[in-house]
Amino acid sequence: MSINLVRAAAATLLALCLAAPLAAQTAVDLQLVLAVDASGSVDEQRFELQKQGYVAAFRDPQVLSAIRAGPHRAIAVTMMQWTGPALQVQVVPWTLIRDRASAEVFATAIQNTPRQLFGGGTSISGAIDHAAHLMPDSPHQGARRVIDVSGDGSNNRGRPAEQARDEAVTAGLVINGLPILSLEPDLDRYYRDYVIGGPGAFVIAAKSYDTFADAIRKKLIIEIAELATVGHTSPLAEPAWRRAEPAR
Repeated sequence: MSINLVRAAAATLLALCLAAPLAAQTAVDLQLVLAVDASGSVDEQRFELQKQGYVAAFRDPQVLSAIRAGPHRAIAVTMMQWTGPALQVQVVPWTLIRDRASAEVFATAIQNTPRQLFGGGTSISGAIDHAAHLMPDSPHQGARRVIDVSGDGSNNRGRPAEQARDEAVTAGLVINGLPILSLEPDLDRYYRDYVIGGPGAFVIAAKSYDTFADAIRKKLIIEIAELATVGHTSPLAEPAWRRAEPAR
């Protein structure tokens, strides 16, 4: 076979590989990666409270109403656990949520998913990088693509969190934060300065793990309904985290 024929065959194969996922994708209002802290500071009781907060949120009628209010009346969500720079795992696959039944499927999947990571440091940068890599794997194409980082500590492993944030925002992603203030009372400030970014990025803090469920419910409603103020294009130009956060 001639070199030209080989090149033509390779080009055709590449085109088919790129086109296939696009053809399979369905439009949704939001692609959302839930990045859940499983580092050593999160003991079993705290991890369970965190997990049950997500379960309750996706069973909440207000969250479902927010999903139904969008133009496509659907969102795509996945969940990952994260700890150190190279310790992340997708624990619930991309799921299309468009009604009560599909929301219940996702909530039940979270409830039945065991903790898969234990310790390894707190690498928010690693979590952002991994979440960004999950976006192209979704069979659903979101008008908005958001990474939702929750955790109880600042970045202490891997590269600086702001470097990962800036790269993700440059790629068109938004990063929102849900810091839990049990161990670091000023963690919400850290998240505003170094973690969140992109148009409309915001922080909602949970004062403790006991209040996590209410915080994640509020946060999901804002994310899904896109209630946060938008207007800037890059964290390097006009940082969203300098603006006032939504009321808790």
